[in-house]
Amino acid sequence: MRIEMVFMVILLGGCEQPPPVVNGAKLPADPDGITQAQPKLPAIKLFVGAVEMEAEQALTARQIETGMMFRKTMGENEGMIFVFQRPNSRGFWMKNCPVPMSAAYIDPQGRINEIVKLDPHNTNSVKSRSFQIQYVLEAPRGWFKKNGLGPGVTIMTPKGTLRQTYFPGRQ
Repeated sequence: MRIEMVFMVILLGGCEQPPPVVNGAKLPADPDGITQAQPKLPAIKLFVGAVEMEAEQALTARQIETGMMFRKTMGENEGMIFVFQRPNSRGFWMKNCPVPMSAAYIDPQGRINEIVKLDPHNTNSVKSRSFQIQYVLEAPRGWFKKNGLGPGVTIMTPKGTLRQTYFPGRQ
């Protein structure tokens, strides 16, 4: 099974069901063992349209799964970009996330497809409408609107497009 599929099962299935019972004992409420914020991830400068942002990069399955969990703050021009190997439908939730955020669902060409609101601690997945989402950019709630950014805006890095940055050998 591909890592993305495993991640989607974890992401979409997690908290919406009661903890399982094995041999009469409840398993821990967080079977993934994520009980604290992950260390700050390596960051990259993003150009979201003409607006500059510093974004931590969630590149591995564990980094993606943990995301902004247990983080109590997010800087005004900071975010987290989640990079997936292949485009697909995406769904993000806010398990153990106390900070209200907005998330941009981004296609393989680096264009924002849609922007959604993510409410603190909400364990209901906010799914993308498109199956062509390869990147997700989380930012403080209202950041995109405040900066006049919406669907159709392209995201670049100092290395070029998101594809050139993260998948340089792909066409």
